[in-house]
Amino acid sequence: MGLIVEAKPGVTRGMARLDGAAFPCALGRAGILDPKREGDGGTPAGRFPLRRLLYRADRVARIETRLPAAHIEPDDGWCDDPADAAYNRPVTLPYPARHERMWLASNLYDLVVIIGHNDDPVVRGAGSAVFLHVAREDWGPTEGCVAFRRDDLLAILARLDPGDAVEIRLL
Repeated sequence: MGLIVEAKPGVTRGMARLDGAAFPCALGRAGILDPKREGDGGTPAGRFPLRRLLYRADRVARIETRLPAAHIEPDDGWCDDPADAAYNRPVTLPYPARHERMWLASNLYDLVVIIGHNDDPVVRGAGSAVFLHVAREDWGPTEGCVAFRRDDLLAILARLDPGDAVEIRLL
């Protein structure tokens, strides 16, 4: 079982399905791509395990999920520098190589599901920091993630089990 995300080539909006329910989603600015490369703005095509949930405990009171979960802390980051040994791995800030900050002023990373894309093994330059997260209010594209309305992401989290995957595919 798992989450299925589908979209037409080159579009930044898709539809996700899980247990008979459908959820609109935002995708990378380049749509769904295969292969995925660092910085291309694409959401990777393929089937990827859902590793764990990270969340802002100061902003999310209660989460119903069976996925492994942990709080996001102010010094949490994610390395997106292909030249660094920690590429596509969590890091503690400050960090000397290029990275993403996980603790954001916006609500985009209030809920973040780590997707097992390019992590076992990590291939330098094949894409990093691919997550499920909260969408922008204007449904603007992501840098390569899959983003949902907050309430929809909470509903998805309640339906997922450890070992579930996300399948991202073109229509």
